[in-house]
Amino acid sequence: MSIIPEGEELRKAVTWISEERQTDPEAKLSKLIESACMKFDLSPKDADFLARFYKETL
Repeated sequence: MSIIPEGEELRKAVTWISEERQTDPEAKLSKLIESACMKFDLSPKDADFLARFYKETL
């Protein structure tokens, strides 16, 4: 199942988090989401989406 998030910055955040997880598999997902929100200026709603998205893909 593939869910494509709306919004360019949110798509960039998903890509960035995925790349970071490949580089450092031990990185905490919560910290990556927090960093992505700051880096891509995402809303709390976007942060919730990222948390749900990665929870479902694990």
